[in-house]
Amino acid sequence: MLNMSTENNFDHLFNNSVEILTDLIGFKTISGEDNSSLIDYCDNILKKLGATSFRTYDDNKQRVNLFATLKSKSPSNKKPIILSGHTDVVPVSKGWTTDPFKATIKNDKLYGRGSCDMKGFIACTLAFAPIYSKTNLDRDIHFSFTFDEETACQGAPILIEELKKRDIKDGICIIGEPTNMKIIDAHKGCYEYTTYFKGLAGHSSTPNKGVSAVEYAARYVNKLIELREKLKERAPQNSIFDPPHSTLSIGGIFGGIAHNVIADKCHVNWETRPVVKEDAEFLNKELDKFTNEILLPEMKKIFPNSSIEKDIIGEIIGFDRDDRSEACELISSLTGDNSRQVVSFGTEAGLFQEVGISTVVCGPGSIEQAHKIDEYIVLDELKKCLRLLDGIKNKSSLN
Repeated sequence: MLNMSTENNFDHLFNNSVEILTDLIGFKTISGEDNSSLIDYCDNILKKLGATSFRTYDDNKQRVNLFATLKSKSPSNKKPIILSGHTDVVPVSKGWTTDPFKATIKNDKLYGRGSCDMKGFIACTLAFAPIYSKTNLDRDIHFSFTFDEETACQGAPILIEELKKRDIKDGICIIGEPTNMKIIDAHKGCYEYTTYFKGLAGHSSTPNKGVSAVEYAARYVNKLIELREKLKERAPQNSIFDPPHSTLSIGGIFGGIAHNVIADKCHVNWETRPVVKEDAEFLNKELDKFTNEILLPEMKKIFPNSSIEKDIIGEIIGFDRDDRSEACELISSLTGDNSRQVVSFGTEAGLFQEVGISTVVCGPGSIEQAHKIDEYIVLDELKKCLRLLDGIKNKSSLN
C-alpha cells in the first residue's frame, strides 16, 4: 500500500473525504428523483479546481449526469483515467436506527443511505481532486457521475452517447462500486422488462365473452419458466459464474379487481441475467414469437383491440473478462493484488467496456451492506481508496 507524503496530509485528506461523504448523504438522491442539487455540489468543487465539465439529462431535465475533467499539464501517450460512480441510492425502508440521510459515525463505521453504494467512492474522488489539480498531470483525469444506475442503468447510456460524440472512446475506467477494494473483472448482464396485457372485462359467469388479461399473463409466465430451463441447457463450458448459466426471475404479476370480474388488465415484471448477450437475444426472440403467433391471435379473435406490450425497463449488458485488461493491471500494480473476482450484481462497467474503454470495478465498502437497513461503510475502506487514488496520481504525473 502506498504512503502519502506525510501522515498529517493524509489525515487532512481523510477528514475531508468524511466531510464530503456527510454532505453527499444529505442529498436524497433516490433513483428516479431529481439529483441536480448533488450534481451542482460536485460540479462546484471540481470547477473551483479548474475542471471543465458538461452535463447530460433525462427527458425531463431533472436527472443529471456530470462528466468533469482535470486536463493534463504535460500531455503524453498515457490513457486518461475515468473515476466513475452513480449518484442515486435505493429507497429507504422502515427500521433504521439512525436518520438514513444524516451521516452518523459509530465504532469506526459511517452510517447513511448510499454510504457504501456508492457515495463513499465519489467522496474520495472529490477529496483527492485538489491534489490532482496541483499535480503535473501527464494524462487527463475524468470524473463521471451518473443518475439512476439502480434502476437498470438509465443514466449512463445517455452519458456514454455524449462521450462518443466528443470522441472520448479510449481510457481506463474505474467503477467504484463497493468491492472491499478487490478487483472485479466480470459480471452478468441484467435485462429488466414489464409486459402489459390488455383484454376485455366481463362477468365471470360468461368467460367466453371476455378476454382475461390475467389468464394470458399466466400463460406468458409459464412460457418464461419453460425458457428458463432452456437457458440452463445453454450454459457455456467453463463458465466463470455461479450459477454458470443465464438466470430468469419473475418479479411480480399484477391484475384483476374481483373474484367475479374478468380482468381486462394485467402486467408482469420479470428479468434475466445473461452470462452472454446471445442468451438475452434467444430469450426475447422465443418469447416474442410465442406472443405474436399464439397468445395475441387468440386474444384478438375475441376482442380485436387486445394487446400485449413489452416495456424495456433497462438492458444492462454484461461485463466481460479481459485477460489483458489495462484497468485491472493498473489496480494490481498499485495494490499488489493480482486476484480477479466476479460478482452477481450489475454495474455500469459493461457500458464503458462496450465503447472500447478498459474497465475495472473496484471501490470502498462491502456489497453486503448495500441496499440494507443501517447501510454503512467502514472508515478504513475510505483510507484504502484514498491510497489507491494517490497511486493513480503517481502513475499520472511526470517524475
